Amino acid sequence: MNPLPVLVGKAVRIASRLRGGGSALPGLVVERLDPGFMGRALASLPRGVVVVSGTNGKTTTTKMVVELLEGQGLTVFTNRTGSNFTRGVAAALLGEVDWRGRLSADVAVLELDEAHAVHFVKLVPPRYSLLLNVLRDQLDRFGEIDATTRLLERIAVATTGTVVLNREDPRVAGIASSVTQADVAYFGLHASLRSTFPNDDELRGAEGTAPAAALPADVVLTTVEGNAAEFEVDGMSVRTELRLRGVYNIFNAAAALAAARTVLGGAADVDRLFGSLAAVEPAFGRGESIVVDGQPLELVLVKNPSGFRLGLKSFDPAGCATMIAINDNYADGRDMSWLWDVDFDSLRHDGVEIVTGVRAYDMALRLTYDGVRVGDVEPDITAALKTFISGSGGQPRRIFCTYTAMLAVRRELSKIAKVEVVS
Repeated sequence: MNPLPVLVGKAVRIASRLRGGGSALPGLVVERLDPGFMGRALASLPRGVVVVSGTNGKTTTTKMVVELLEGQGLTVFTNRTGSNFTRGVAAALLGEVDWRGRLSADVAVLELDEAHAVHFVKLVPPRYSLLLNVLRDQLDRFGEIDATTRLLERIAVATTGTVVLNREDPRVAGIASSVTQADVAYFGLHASLRSTFPNDDELRGAEGTAPAAALPADVVLTTVEGNAAEFEVDGMSVRTELRLRGVYNIFNAAAALAAARTVLGGAADVDRLFGSLAAVEPAFGRGESIVVDGQPLELVLVKNPSGFRLGLKSFDPAGCATMIAINDNYADGRDMSWLWDVDFDSLRHDGVEIVTGVRAYDMALRLTYDGVRVGDVEPDITAALKTFISGSGGQPRRIFCTYTAMLAVRRELSKIAKVEVVS
């Protein structure tokens, strides 16, 4: 193998990091110089590759799967920067392989964007895939929701070992009928929790059609009480406290447990699995808490109706200053009409201190229709954040933000507080 593309890619990575550049550029360079780099680097892993995809929850779920497997003694490679395109995976590999392109790990767990995962699995057939959900998200990119389902289906069809599916999402559960070369496993919910985690049809008032009762799930989330949850695994109930914030992350935990158990097979130590799960911290921007002026500031990523609804349900607005940052850049999705599918009544009592981002005025209008007081509208995120921090009177703070708005907020916060560097 010619080591030159790897050496060039590593040099570009170092230069990019020194200049504060994005995480994907080195991957783009090595892909152009050596299209087979990623496939070769991942092909020799003893436990293969796990692909995590779906509309919501990829980053947090991937982080959980990684930490569950590491807790069992495995060395795990992952694209922890959250750059979930193939070039992001290639860039992450450049930071881990030696100069000959060899990766020292037992397994790879990779978060992949639905569309880019289809390209990835052509190059590297995954041994395992975990498919989370199909919700209306960035329909301007993917088209109608059934098109997103077909993208996930192609991931499942390319999987060689086991496909883990969400039995509560009828579109995801239905993918099982297309899987011919791999086993199928499920994660799911107790019937009492179905209304807490509606699928896309139920969000729009249609009757749910998921054949949950007919599908035996490897892991079932049975109870949620604050940050505590109870899971049914192997016929026994296990209760644990979680550091993760948000009810949506607790259902993601069931998905992560099912995927980890699939990779580990009969070797899984259940006590250690739940010990690792209890220790998982939020992924950046997913309920992440940053201390600013002695008070916590929470970042909550919102990118579709389900995510925003569950975010509002998960975090009590009482006694907390709230800011909302909405962009419509490519990574956010251009069509922001989904904001009208979110119920903002819970913010009515205390209001929203400031709204910002490219679509700040759209957000302010939407809040006005729900009778939510808006203190100020400032499209410039830097200026809005300064106003928000200085004017929140020593209260805890919370910012609901779309993806690129979250990156901008974190970049500004890193100048005044300790923020995990993601590069």
